[in-house]
Amino acid sequence: MKMTREEVLQYVQEEDVKFIRLAFCDVYGRQKNVAVMPAELRRALEDGVVIDGSAIPGFSDRVHSDLILRPDPTTLTEMPWRPQHGRVVHLFCDVENPDGTPFPADTRHVLRQAVHAAAEQGIIFDLGSEIEFYLFRLDEDGQPTKIPHDTAGYMDIAPEDRGENVRREICLTLERMGIQPESSHHECGPGQNEIDFRYAEALAAADNAVLFQAVVKTIAAQNGLWADFSPRPLEEHEGNGMHINLSARSADGTDVLPWLIGGILDKVPEMTLFLNPSERSYARLGRDKAAGYAAWGRENRSQLIRVPAGPAAHRRLELRSPDPQANPYLAFALTIYAGLYGIRARLPLPEEARFDSFTAPSEQLAPYRRLPATRAEAARLAGQSEFVRAHLPQALIDAYCGR
Repeated sequence: MKMTREEVLQYVQEEDVKFIRLAFCDVYGRQKNVAVMPAELRRALEDGVVIDGSAIPGFSDRVHSDLILRPDPTTLTEMPWRPQHGRVVHLFCDVENPDGTPFPADTRHVLRQAVHAAAEQGIIFDLGSEIEFYLFRLDEDGQPTKIPHDTAGYMDIAPEDRGENVRREICLTLERMGIQPESSHHECGPGQNEIDFRYAEALAAADNAVLFQAVVKTIAAQNGLWADFSPRPLEEHEGNGMHINLSARSADGTDVLPWLIGGILDKVPEMTLFLNPSERSYARLGRDKAAGYAAWGRENRSQLIRVPAGPAAHRRLELRSPDPQANPYLAFALTIYAGLYGIRARLPLPEEARFDSFTAPSEQLAPYRRLPATRAEAARLAGQSEFVRAHLPQALIDAYCGR
């Protein structure tokens, strides 16, 4: 619901809303929130809400700890699983310093800056994400196990696919929240699922990705299950990806997709730390359709960038290396900046890799740059990168490189 401040206040009054969750993310993309009552909403919208930044990973120290949450009224959404009498709604917030200036480590602000930079270059980006997750059983104490909810495989159906009803409930919930699912299916791993939702402009797409994980975890818990978004939950089975689909429209109608691909391939080793932030991320890259080399191909799921088949009006690229533990605001921002670099430099489209990178001999892979093989290597490349330093505040770089 894209509302104004006054429309939000009216909606809360007319729809029997009793709690308003003011949400934001820490630097690693984990959602946080503080709830206010309706009587406090006008003050929160006008003046913001003070939080202790020193208690948020990667934010402030105890000496300068106060930060302000500034609710974004255009992001209002209902939380449908909460009671209909005494409803609960959700608002994303921007994080500000006490003087009203943007807080540099607010990753939502980082993405907004990337969108503005693109607009100044005459480019509008649309993004969508394909996020995979496992459903595991809980033990008798309600703690997650590593026992998959089923043993089904890719696009299997019930009764082998026991996640069908859970996915349906997730899709209906997302729809009620204004996030339009496009497809859902069982993935390759036992208990592994994927739900894809419609693309949106960059900031809304990142908000949707954050909400998506919260919805999946909530619905899974209501069904006595645990939703696991880690990059490789089961060593012997496929990892979880967060594929980023990106398209761009140029103000002058120029086809910029080849330059986008060139820019992302050029910068992806330096930004891998922010696409794959955990140690376990590197147990996934280079295996099971998660490419380990900077190459592209049409319809080729073994390459880092795939250009899917489809009509020219819907041309897009799919970046296949990110995993669901990435902060979507940072992942989207750096992908946009890399694409803009390719457009400005008019980088030529590299030769298409028309082979399976997972079975190709070493001499065939030799011309392509390898993605970092460990988190330590990714941190070293990010810390040395002029590209990363140009687009991320030092506090964010230190938060990731120093983990």
